Amino acid sequence: MNKFIYAGVAAVVLAVGAYVFVGTGVTPAPESTFVLLDGSKINTSSLKGKVTLVNFWATSCTTCVAEMPKIIATYDKYKTKGFDTVAVAMSYDPPAYVVNYAETRKLPFKVAIDNTGSVAKAWNEVKLTPTTYIVDKQGQIVKRYVGEPNFAELHALLEKLLAAS
Repeated sequence: MNKFIYAGVAAVVLAVGAYVFVGTGVTPAPESTFVLLDGSKINTSSLKGKVTLVNFWATSCTTCVAEMPKIIATYDKYKTKGFDTVAVAMSYDPPAYVVNYAETRKLPFKVAIDNTGSVAKAWNEVKLTPTTYIVDKQGQIVKRYVGEPNFAELHALLEKLLAAS
């Protein structure tokens, strides 16, 4: 009987050790500076305290353009509950196109232009658009979507994160 107890304890210790070693899948958002369309700058650290969607996109990306109304709707739905959005235009996107898109579509959230590519590089070498990160109130990346997110799943995640203290 004692052999079974020791084996059970050993299995639990190994499982906990593996979990700690592998990690929770949550990583800190990289420190970077977003240059907004109006020329102002915000840092990743300034996003702490809110749940934030960081979306890497381009005006030439058809999926990005198709998902943008859903990102606007998501922002509008959760903005009063401690949610924010930063749309980061890729370095190859002409700034005039980004400004025109943001103005004509009346994007209600922060729009940044990553003209040097340093922000995309810091955020895990983003090359494919759209790529979207969800950052929790503590500044931890909890989810990454490559391609258009499943918005029902995304909303459920946001509600869970916004409810957390």
